[in-house]
Amino acid sequence: MRPARLALNAFLVIVSLGWLAPLALAVYASLRPYAETSRKGYFSWPDRLTLHYYAQVWDSAELPKYFTNSVIVAVPAVIVTLFLASFVAFCIARLRVRWSLALLVVFTAGNLLPPQVLVTPLYEMYKKIPVPSFVSDSGTLYDSYLGLIAIHVAFQAGFCVFVLANFMRTLPVEITEAAVVDGAGVWLQYWRVTLPLCRPALAALATLLFTWIYNDFLYALVLISTGDKLPVTSALNNLRGQFFTDYNLLAAGSLMVALPTLIVFFALQRQFVAGLTLGAAKG
Repeated sequence: MRPARLALNAFLVIVSLGWLAPLALAVYASLRPYAETSRKGYFSWPDRLTLHYYAQVWDSAELPKYFTNSVIVAVPAVIVTLFLASFVAFCIARLRVRWSLALLVVFTAGNLLPPQVLVTPLYEMYKKIPVPSFVSDSGTLYDSYLGLIAIHVAFQAGFCVFVLANFMRTLPVEITEAAVVDGAGVWLQYWRVTLPLCRPALAALATLLFTWIYNDFLYALVLISTGDKLPVTSALNNLRGQFFTDYNLLAAGSLMVALPTLIVFFALQRQFVAGLTLGAAKG
């Protein structure tokens, strides 16, 4: 092995260990009683390991309820975002629309706004948009699942349009032209011809979107006031005491909250990797 290759491998190993070290410490802390950790320190040999904290988190933090809230928000938001973004991307990449490049730049530029800048205008706007009572008890878009889904769709659509439009441009134009010759309209060109070819890209985006939306805390904290509607990321606050915080218990809760994102990643791992590497070998 050449010295340069050896140095590169050593660097990658060091970076990987640096990324894994906090996770490994959290797993290690979640398996130790806090009394033992406070007495001997986190970097010490354990007297015993236990899964007691995981059972305590499941009961005291009411995780099933908050998991359900996160699924109610994340799953529809991912589906709607991918549908709308893929259709816009198809119009930009496949249809001869004027100013398509400018439209793509506008969608991409929307992602450059930091979420903190949008919080106050969104809060004021949501309190003034009326909705039916079955959507929100407040009578407005504020404190509703629909409002939380809408902001995620709006904020994530720009990135998805950018990725899908560039991916659709790599598809052979002859496929769409053959569909036009066979009499396919715009909808059939999109739904039957183009969209099935975008499955790897859609799977990669679905994995990323679910992770981002599931892990959101800021928008839910500002736009939701009812405690029973908050997502699972807010359930970790239930593990913090007023005068004392058991950080080993908090580590167990953090690992349990992160578990669904790992399940989604491993379920879509093959499509995710394929979507990331598409076009890498194109010459």
